[in-house]
Amino acid sequence: MAFNTIQWDLSVRDRHNNLTLAVEVKNLLNKSPEWAMKLRKNHFAHWDLPKAPYFLMVFPDRFYLWTNNEPESEPAYIIDAAPILQRYFDRLRTTADDIGSDTLISMMSWLMRIIHTQSPQDIDKSQQWLIDSGLYPALFQGEFEPEEI
Repeated sequence: MAFNTIQWDLSVRDRHNNLTLAVEVKNLLNKSPEWAMKLRKNHFAHWDLPKAPYFLMVFPDRFYLWTNNEPESEPAYIIDAAPILQRYFDRLRTTADDIGSDTLISMMSWLMRIIHTQSPQDIDKSQQWLIDSGLYPALFQGEFEPEEI
């Protein structure tokens, strides 16, 4: 089988320059964990993708976080995206229904704040999954970068 090499939509390298988080962004709504698992599995089956210990699939209404590299595993965390993204929707005077992938990627600036400015005490209760999963300490003071296909 021939593999095509692509990059993730976004990635974060830790302070030692190791790929720590891969992010795939889709402007689709109401996708089940099973659907997200299937998409992730297909990505790993058909693309030569760099692997990271954390993988985040971002939809306008929900985030799915995996904390391992097993292509067929279930997401470890299912996160309601509204508490994180609603202020961006409000600022842009749009809704999750009307958002495009490029705009959704730009909304990931909350991740930049996590990496560079917040201490664990400053993280909103709706984002406790960052602490519980170990993702916050893994990302702290890392490098956030959009990827090119």
